[in-house]
Amino acid sequence: MTRNSKKVAFIASYLPKKCGIATFTSDLISNISLAAGKSFDPLIVAMQAEQDCRYKDPVKFEVRQKVKNDYICAADYINFSHVDLVSVQHEFGLFGGSAGSYLNLLLDRVSAPVITTMHTVLEEPDKNYFRSTVNVCNASHRIIVMNKRGIEMLHEIYGIPREKILLVPHGIPDLPFVDSSYYKHKFGMEGRKTILTFGLLSKNKGIELMLRALPEIVKNDPSVLYIILGTTHPSVLAHEGEEYRTSLQRLVNELGLQDHVLFHNQFVNDEDLHNFLCAADIYVTPYRNKEQLTSGTLAFAVGTGKAVVSTPYWAAQELLDEGRGRLVDFEDHHQLAETIVELIKSEEVFYSLRRRAYEYGRDLTWQQIGTRYWKEFNSPSLPVPIPVRATQDTQESVSVLDVPEPPLDHLKRLTDDTGLYQHAKFILPNRQHGYCTDDNTRALIAMTRYYAQYAEPEALRLFNVYLSFVFDSQRPDGTVRNFMTFERRWIEDEPEHDALGRALWAFGAIINKPPLPRYLPVAKDCFDKSVKHIAGLSLRGKAYAIFGISHYLSQFPGASDIKRYLAVAVEHIAASFETYSEPGWEWFEEKLSYDNAALPHAMFEAAICTGKKRFLDIALKSCQFLIDKTYDGDHFSFIGCKGWHKKGRSRAIFDQQPIEVAGTAHMLRSAYDATADRDYLKLQRKAFDWFLGENDLHIPVYDFKTKGSCDGLQQNGVNMNQGAESMVSFLLSLLCIVESYSTRTTYEPQQMLFPEPVENLTTPKHQQIREIFLQSKSSKNGLKKQNSKVSES
Repeated sequence: MTRNSKKVAFIASYLPKKCGIATFTSDLISNISLAAGKSFDPLIVAMQAEQDCRYKDPVKFEVRQKVKNDYICAADYINFSHVDLVSVQHEFGLFGGSAGSYLNLLLDRVSAPVITTMHTVLEEPDKNYFRSTVNVCNASHRIIVMNKRGIEMLHEIYGIPREKILLVPHGIPDLPFVDSSYYKHKFGMEGRKTILTFGLLSKNKGIELMLRALPEIVKNDPSVLYIILGTTHPSVLAHEGEEYRTSLQRLVNELGLQDHVLFHNQFVNDEDLHNFLCAADIYVTPYRNKEQLTSGTLAFAVGTGKAVVSTPYWAAQELLDEGRGRLVDFEDHHQLAETIVELIKSEEVFYSLRRRAYEYGRDLTWQQIGTRYWKEFNSPSLPVPIPVRATQDTQESVSVLDVPEPPLDHLKRLTDDTGLYQHAKFILPNRQHGYCTDDNTRALIAMTRYYAQYAEPEALRLFNVYLSFVFDSQRPDGTVRNFMTFERRWIEDEPEHDALGRALWAFGAIINKPPLPRYLPVAKDCFDKSVKHIAGLSLRGKAYAIFGISHYLSQFPGASDIKRYLAVAVEHIAASFETYSEPGWEWFEEKLSYDNAALPHAMFEAAICTGKKRFLDIALKSCQFLIDKTYDGDHFSFIGCKGWHKKGRSRAIFDQQPIEVAGTAHMLRSAYDATADRDYLKLQRKAFDWFLGENDLHIPVYDFKTKGSCDGLQQNGVNMNQGAESMVSFLLSLLCIVESYSTRTTYEPQQMLFPEPVENLTTPKHQQIREIFLQSKSSKNGLKKQNSKVSES
């Protein structure tokens, strides 16, 4: 490419993926190329299709729909590819997250100006769709819609300035105005009156309406043949199979229409589509609801001069206005039949519709639309892209590329069809110690969150194993058993444990983000059965229960009984802090011991749920106290289990355990959620780096070969055994980091609960966090240098 060419990154689906957006993007790029010649350099960031879909140029990057970090990585790829402009083809279902919100992770991070084509605008959006639409529009320098109604909706419903919105219609092929008889011989349809519907099949297409109208039409003209052209929509096929197509075929048989209906179950290429369009006499779109702002299939039919009959969805109202087609009421097959019969009988009406449609379409040909897009891409009003630094500070790393992608290898090695083994000899499961609910609940939480990020079938399989184990651990009265032998026998009279608190955490995590909707009622029933025992839990057990309650209230914020249980748990923890805390020892007990960060983490969650400043103040003081005890400005050194840290005595350095990393990472994320202080996210990453070698011995605890985590950091090295708790702690820590990277640009923390500045609620020590980071930025060690090389590459 010449140096003065304009490089445009298109974010969309793309061929060979079988969807309307993919076809649109392909046609758009081809026709911009015709208008621009060698001055146009397209680059496609494709929303990944099915696994066997192999892309070719100009696809340069693929994004997995449900993987948040892919959107961040895609933004970085675009930034370092010297792109002049980003063109987004926006359809909610194309992108991951609630209402396609993951797209905003990408748009908020790219440096080039963005032009977004909105293929759908909702008239009555819920809050998630409203927020997602507004965020996309705010991140875009120009919004393109395909009809006039889209301009009004964006302005009146979403508050987007009119001057930011541009009308560019859907492109159509430039086909001649022909007699359909010439093309019918290609398909063996000579002498038949042909009616066509084409596009990807789904229930919204309303084809059954046309089938019910067909007997009356056939009665007036027995030569009529109705052609249903197109495969089932891939997403419908994945979730429902061919149920809809089968129901249509049954209806054809019931109505005795076998000789008058032809199913052409193929995703046709442009040439075949053009031939079918030219062979059709009448084109029908009997869609079932009005909320469709664009229709490529309808635009194609109008542009080729077909006599069109449609239900009055938004796109049809505008395209068929002024006598360019006929509209019939939704779900009225009698009116549909009468209208089509009229067109068959009256050549004058038939050719009048065709002529007006074809004339209107001359301004909508793809060549015209490509030229208009190219003109907009070169508008002097677009800002100049901001150059991107070649390297970045490791604390603000480009993406999560410099940490391992969450591995399931060793977790699978430790799991059989019963559950997750407690311990291992090196990487081999140690069957002697059997299983415990504590580990299986944590693994269940990890797989719930893993599946929300990656949606891999193996994660769902493991999820089911762990859920089955935890479900079986629950007694009829809601209490929970912890230890099971290898022979699958529960151990009675077991020692005190926190399994019930962790089970509530796991059930709450599922309630908040169920991998599939059917899991939600199962998890809710289990949660409701056990939550009544919350008063009898230990301090940490109550903390784990608060995590579950926080998730529960995210899904069911009006659950007043759950709020009362929250009050019981948090008041106990708060009272313990107020009992033991004193200057220099701002803590909940007389010693720092196991999973310490769970306690301030619980107070942050309680503060977010209730909005009470008292809880936030306790959370901030205890969080800062724990940081002071475990972070030296360079790396974390967690409290050792050989002696812990009793008030007034020296702390134990070893053995340091991975669970402390997981607890700290979650505490710091919750601290950010409550305060919006981004330094907590930076410190969170420092905690995770303990696994990678930023620790007292400067050696990795995570094993890159086995993809497992060692059981701890000892005075003379690492404990080479890689058991369940350490593996799950690593996964939970890493998932927390991945989620936090996703929040850096789009997450809206709940600081509105605390209208006065956070610093007014904290001790002076809270301000030391910023000083710590100023110091840590200047420190250099081997791992930092290694990470810098990753960023540079």
